[in-house]
Amino acid sequence: MAAVAVPIQIDEISSGSTPSAIAQARELLLEYGRFVVSHPAAAQFCYGSLQREAAGLPGSYTDRGGGCLIATVASVPAGFVAFQPAPGPLAHHSWELKRLWVRPQARGHHLGRQLTQAVLDRAAHAGRTAVYLDTVPQAMPAAHRLYLEMGFTPCKPYNDNPIPELAYLVKFLNSDR
Repeated sequence: MAAVAVPIQIDEISSGSTPSAIAQARELLLEYGRFVVSHPAAAQFCYGSLQREAAGLPGSYTDRGGGCLIATVASVPAGFVAFQPAPGPLAHHSWELKRLWVRPQARGHHLGRQLTQAVLDRAAHAGRTAVYLDTVPQAMPAAHRLYLEMGFTPCKPYNDNPIPELAYLVKFLNSDR
């Protein structure tokens, strides 16, 4: 018996998005936050700051020159990712991938890979030369493995994130686009 293809869609959340789409993105972002704060390795994660990010969507990212994406599986909201210029001197040529989240019931459809690739594609199209991220491998081992599989490599800390167990990663993009 052949596997049935599940319709997956990835949409940009912008000021022109429907109120429903923005609310779904907020819900996914806050789910991500609740997941992170439930892990001891991420104890210094500031959920209040994330709540302000969620309340300001999509402007929390678009106002900084970034954006956010939502993935749906069979028309059900299932994943979220955001991106923004990397901090400091990296901002001129790099983006930072933020808040990748796939709901547990939607895992197994490669949504994390598709959302990450969508950010990489947008970064390359925008002329960025690299995408940075930080992650807590103990709290999110599958995401950490995914990033490494997609060609991200360890790098020096590039931000002032206070969480002690962070892994800092970068993926350099093909500059001939």
